[in-house]
Amino acid sequence: MSFLGSFFKKSKLDAAIKQVRQARKNEGAKADQLYSTAYKGFAEVLAKDLLFSETLYNWGFALLHQGKSKSGDEAISIFEDALSKFNFCLTVDPDFLGAAIDGGFTYMELARTKGVPPSDKLYELAKQSFLNANRIQKGTASYNLACIYALRNDNEECLKALDDSDEHGSLPSIEDILNDPDLKNIKSHQWFTDFIEGLKVKEAEAAEDAVYKTEATLNEEKAGEAEVQASAPVESSNESKDSKEKAE
Repeated sequence: MSFLGSFFKKSKLDAAIKQVRQARKNEGAKADQLYSTAYKGFAEVLAKDLLFSETLYNWGFALLHQGKSKSGDEAISIFEDALSKFNFCLTVDPDFLGAAIDGGFTYMELARTKGVPPSDKLYELAKQSFLNANRIQKGTASYNLACIYALRNDNEECLKALDDSDEHGSLPSIEDILNDPDLKNIKSHQWFTDFIEGLKVKEAEAAEDAVYKTEATLNEEKAGEAEVQASAPVESSNESKDSKEKAE
């Protein structure tokens, strides 16, 4: 592929991504128009070269967010379209992390829209997608797995997934965890209360450590300034007198 051709495709892709951002800030017909224009841009890129996993991912990402603004059969159709893009992306690039994670999100959104129980195949497909994301990068989708286990009342696996997410630094804030409707089945359990209390202790310790490090840094800076001042040459009274006499 020529440099000019690559540049054209990248420009077309960037323009489509920008239109998706604009669509997310709008609603109704205006948003749909922007999404449609973006999809045409994605299609034009793919028409020339099918190895554009980034295009497939962003196309699926746009469909996912458009679907969340719809309901019923319209939302279902859009979510299924998004899944086709994410799955194609993973076929092209099996290690595309975003497609694995957002594919899992899309399966869950589709399951909610259809009103199926947590034991349904769609939740299992979401689980497999999140497990694939963890294969690509450890811990990145462990919290999402915890949500599925919570919906299924699998307390043991839920706690393991939460601990794994905490270990890899992918947990949401405590407030977001407490407000997550996917975790409603396990919030009354003592183990969950203990887990949250443990997070609060870690946060307090981290805050205290940050204050200590800040104070230590300030003390080091002050000590350094004092050392510089102490090592600076001091003009003696005799030197001052000699200087005045020479000047006269």
